[in-house]
Amino acid sequence: MNQTSNGHGVHAETPMAEAYSEGQSQMSSIESIARRGQDAGKSSQTVDKEPARTRDGGESREALGDPASIKDEEEVTYPEGGPRAWLVVLGSFSGMLAAFGMMNTIGSFQAYLSTHQLSNYSEGTIGWIFGLYVFLAFFCGIQIGPVFDAKGPRLLVLAGTVFLTASSLLLGICTAYWHFILVFGVLGGIGTSLIFTPAISAIGHFFLLKRGSATGLAATGGSIGGIIFPIMLQALFPRIGFAWATRVMGLIFVVLLIVANLLIRSRLPPMKGSSVLPDFTIFRDPTFALTTAGVFFIEWGLFVPLSYISSYALAHHVDPAFAYQLLAVVNAGSFFGRWIPGYVADRLGRSNTMILTVALCLVTTLALWLPAGDSVAMMVVYAVLFGFASGSNISLTPVCVGQLCRTENYGRYYATCYTVVSFGTLTGIPIAGQILAANRGEYWGLILFTGMCYVGGLVSFIAARVLQVGWKITAIY
Repeated sequence: MNQTSNGHGVHAETPMAEAYSEGQSQMSSIESIARRGQDAGKSSQTVDKEPARTRDGGESREALGDPASIKDEEEVTYPEGGPRAWLVVLGSFSGMLAAFGMMNTIGSFQAYLSTHQLSNYSEGTIGWIFGLYVFLAFFCGIQIGPVFDAKGPRLLVLAGTVFLTASSLLLGICTAYWHFILVFGVLGGIGTSLIFTPAISAIGHFFLLKRGSATGLAATGGSIGGIIFPIMLQALFPRIGFAWATRVMGLIFVVLLIVANLLIRSRLPPMKGSSVLPDFTIFRDPTFALTTAGVFFIEWGLFVPLSYISSYALAHHVDPAFAYQLLAVVNAGSFFGRWIPGYVADRLGRSNTMILTVALCLVTTLALWLPAGDSVAMMVVYAVLFGFASGSNISLTPVCVGQLCRTENYGRYYATCYTVVSFGTLTGIPIAGQILAANRGEYWGLILFTGMCYVGGLVSFIAARVLQVGWKITAIY
């Protein structure tokens, strides 16, 4: 008999390939414990201290977090709600509305710059600006995550506020290629990382059973930003010009990030001997390594549609106004895709839900985008469905990684994972641009590249699941 998790933070002696009915029974037991804690005025989830084990009975990792969370010497409690916890979610929502709102607007900037300030540069060359931005947004987490674990979020979010706001305000005076590299790529990328890493990690200090839905709810801020900012910029560019349009966006960032600074807080004390140095030894855990590979592949492909969906529409003779709005349609689908899968994941398993949404990304890309051609209807259907499916790429990855560590190490694990993932985000957009150039403006190669990225992600997540619960389809993981 191996020890395994039921997907909600409590371990029991069951076969590793746990049946769905057993998972449901254990879930009910956990919820009963949580309700009793709430009746006592202190809702909590108790985490036991036995190490998780692999299918051969050996210890699988130092410790597991959400949903297989354990603690060394003392029990950990999670409020699972209450004013303080939900205010943290609101602060994270506000921070991600700014940070991920900017990230989800890169398609609008790509399309605009390629026809204005940087019209004499190739799509692949312009793509390095946004590839560098996304790379730094994730790569810098290798240091930001451990600092969060050791010191908390206050100074990190404050620094991110200064960087991201400065990036947006200075963007209007950029004219040369290297200006955009420094202001958007470097300054904006670091600012985004300083905000979203603590925004996501802080939620894990307050939620265990509801972590998926709470994280998904906060992540919808990025989708709302991805709806508002592309439409806003499209309307402002011809009216007040590029410079003032980006300044207006920067002033909105100021308001949103003040809220984030006031509300994002950590709760659990730093672990004794906590270091701000990264820890790559966790890659010795094969489940974590495969999960990281899965996230790498899906993020490698994710930003290709986000960057090129507007350009694709323009190349297929779609009205320019609607072509820019297509990115907002993607983000509208993503709004529901960030929260609903998180809610489902808390009940059916985080990795199970991730596998389903990654499969949907693959199917929609190859079955809808690839044959779309000049069909506006197929573009819109693809934008909605891909937006919904890809929303989980942001909202579920934190909880899939979080189930592999203790909550106090949540920032470190998440940041270490995304340090590897960042190299995919660095190269994905430029590679797609070079494929587009090699195909003389035809998009089929770029679309196939996106599809193959999702094939790699799907295989990796399935392999990670099999290592933990075997091939039992009904197992909750």
